[in-house]
Amino acid sequence: MILTYYIVSTLLVIAYLLGSIPSAVWIGKRYYGIDIREHGSKNAGTTNMLRVLGRRAAIPVFALDFLKGFVAVTIIDLVKYDEVFAQAPNENWFYVLRFAALFCAVLGHIFPIFAGFRGGKGVATLVGGVVAVNAPLVLLCAGVWLIVLMISHYVSLASMIAGLCYPIFTLTSPKVGHLPPFIVFSFVVAILLIYTHRKNIKRLKEGTESKIYIWKPRKVRLEEQELKAREQADESLEEAIEELVEEFCEDNKEE
Repeated sequence: MILTYYIVSTLLVIAYLLGSIPSAVWIGKRYYGIDIREHGSKNAGTTNMLRVLGRRAAIPVFALDFLKGFVAVTIIDLVKYDEVFAQAPNENWFYVLRFAALFCAVLGHIFPIFAGFRGGKGVATLVGGVVAVNAPLVLLCAGVWLIVLMISHYVSLASMIAGLCYPIFTLTSPKVGHLPPFIVFSFVVAILLIYTHRKNIKRLKEGTESKIYIWKPRKVRLEEQELKAREQADESLEEAIEELVEEFCEDNKEE
């Protein structure tokens, strides 16, 4: 029995340490020379990486954060080889342990020990863990997320609505709708997503939340091109003024 507790505790600690790997922080510092937590929404996650550094930076961050949750939940299956859990009458305990591991991984992402306990919202890590538990429900939520994103262009809003749909899909699922641990977990997921997006909710109310376009409308592309052209023109003007000032100072020195 003591060995069982030791194994479970060790796996949960490993789950937290996996979640604490600050992929966005490390990639931002190593390849772009910035701390992503000091830019954009100051969140160490995929959306902020996409907003600040683009897709090339965001894709590996999402993949690594997803894997953190997936691996953290998958390794819990090792307890099946323990005699105590091998004699369990049903799978409820296994679901409880999987959810506990996922909670530890998400907690690690939000409060990473390797990055001064300043992390992200844990959405990608949460998705990875939930996929490891039950992939079909995640696919349904992913469909909701994509539809809301295409309509609103707000990643935060899409994530929250998809999270709120998760308990609904769970309750209507013939496979897991009768399992109390799974039902409780689905509501915890929804509440956790709302809580971690509280700053986004405030920005949505104020109309200051940034939009992300999967396929940018022509009008948006033109606006971005105009903005870039104006920025380049301003930089050229500043350089020209600096050159004139330098020439003027040199002429005065010669006189």
